[in-house]
Amino acid sequence: MSDSGHKSTDALFHAVQLLRLFADSKTFPDCVPIVAPELIQERFRALLEDFVRKHFVMSSELQAPAPAEATSLASHIDALWPVLARQPSGIETGSLIPLPHPYVVPGGRFREIYYWDSYFTMEGLVASERLDLVESMIQNFAWLIDTYGHVPNGNRRYFISRSQPPVFCLMLELFARKAGFDAITRWLPQLEAEYRYWMDRGVRSFAGRPLAHRRTVMLREDVVLNRYWDERNTPREESYAEDVELFHLAAPEYQHAIYRNLRAGAESGWDFSSRWCRDGEGLESIRTTELLPVDLNSLLYRVEVCLADWLGRVGDARAADYAAAAERRKAALVECCWDEENGWFFDYSWTDGARAGCWSLAGAFPLYCGLLDDAHAARVAHVIETHFLRPGGVVTTLTESPQQWDSPNGWAPLQWIVVQGLLRHGHAVLAREIAARFVSLADRVYQRTGKLMEKYDVCDMSRFAGGGEYPVQDGFGWTNGVVRAFISEFGEQAREPERPSDPAADALLAVIQDAVASATEQS
Repeated sequence: MSDSGHKSTDALFHAVQLLRLFADSKTFPDCVPIVAPELIQERFRALLEDFVRKHFVMSSELQAPAPAEATSLASHIDALWPVLARQPSGIETGSLIPLPHPYVVPGGRFREIYYWDSYFTMEGLVASERLDLVESMIQNFAWLIDTYGHVPNGNRRYFISRSQPPVFCLMLELFARKAGFDAITRWLPQLEAEYRYWMDRGVRSFAGRPLAHRRTVMLREDVVLNRYWDERNTPREESYAEDVELFHLAAPEYQHAIYRNLRAGAESGWDFSSRWCRDGEGLESIRTTELLPVDLNSLLYRVEVCLADWLGRVGDARAADYAAAAERRKAALVECCWDEENGWFFDYSWTDGARAGCWSLAGAFPLYCGLLDDAHAARVAHVIETHFLRPGGVVTTLTESPQQWDSPNGWAPLQWIVVQGLLRHGHAVLAREIAARFVSLADRVYQRTGKLMEKYDVCDMSRFAGGGEYPVQDGFGWTNGVVRAFISEFGEQAREPERPSDPAADALLAVIQDAVASATEQS
């Protein structure tokens, strides 16, 4: 029998045995088939498919209609927000967690809200003057923190055991820029509650070697960095078959933790990338929980800095504690992850006591989160320009692999992190060039397909992106957000006479300027 036949027969065996159709578990293994195994397999699959279709509604049948044709990329994105928006229903059906306020989903197979996606979507909503949706989405995340103690990966019940990169703080910063500081003080308790979730250290004390507990790793007394984690060590519901297959491909020494490492990789948002795998090996060697990621710890540094600032402004004495925590994290992150010779940040393996070898754009998060002085920022900018810059923007890692968070793919959130980090430290020409290249690529694909994609091949602009566990999705929330925000931000800057001259960047920015002009005419 084929491998697929074995899998179907195994599924039948598991169903019969676990449902205890017979009082004696030995009865079914001793049964004699009266038709060919292949026919049993075919009939069982048909019976199961018929049962599912009679008793469940496919989520794909509930999609909103496509927007009307637009005359520019910017106006197309503006028209997409109502299509991707979902209204609160209050009805608990299936695995979806009902949310109390309107929200925006990514699109394609992603029919629910996702945590870190939403921040980048919000940047575009602000550019489209939809601050109402930004506020309602923040209210949803605050509600999720109140309800679960953290923001789940997405509003599905099977996502509750994990989160995603903690960007609630970035959402509040964004809203404060538009609505003022007073508008976000109501959400400071939720921001602190999320921070406690990430910093849960249990009751253990340091015993002379690195001590891991959930999402924290104590390296030395009072030196704690964070990792990605999941409360469960089982196959992911949304990728069940893929996870089980990978389990059987993994070496025995990796199998005991492979499901937890896959789930932790999903919590990272980088699902999946060579950065989570042992050097030279595939996804079956995934070791996410053994690494202290640069991006996660940079974001938590930003949370600590913001809580120190914001609590200080409302007269809360605990502001000093958060300021001290930020300084400790900064020192530990530089000590563990900064490579002086290469001028770049790498993830740190706390089990090996050494930096991991994967060059990835996670190393740009310290630039974005304000962790660097200008001298170190200049070195990071140099690496971005000489190593990561490609015709369509910046590439995710320098490793080409079948995983979607690797070369040749580029992702909107990473373009945003890099560009804003460069702007923070005065590298405006490079920042504008990266933004222009990415918008140009997105516009080129849009002109060919009428869609914005989840990810792009930034190395060969004649190809679509690939890799990963599922086909490339269109929609698409965070691409819409970043592209729209780039069009808004750099269109305004391009008109400033004091902007440094850069012919190459100016030529690339023409795409952005045309889009802005077209959007202005439409309005």
